[in-house]
Amino acid sequence: MMTQNDQILRYLEAGNTLTPMDALRLFGSFRLSARIFELRQKGHKIGKVILRTNDTNYACYYMETDKLSLAKRVGL
Repeated sequence: MMTQNDQILRYLEAGNTLTPMDALRLFGSFRLSARIFELRQKGHKIGKVILRTNDTNYACYYMETDKLSLAKRVGL
């Protein structure tokens, strides 16, 4: 069975972006920032932008090698 870290890494490496709500829905992860911290500690290059909608700020994570997915997510 794959760990949450494995699932999250595979998802990001496939060119997807990931928000905390996505992680909860897809992987049952309530603590995406902790999982990202652990992956970064292992040397994975994961970027983050803060998005704002309806007066709510939230993080959106992406593989730094895949900025095209990020641009699509934020509408660039």
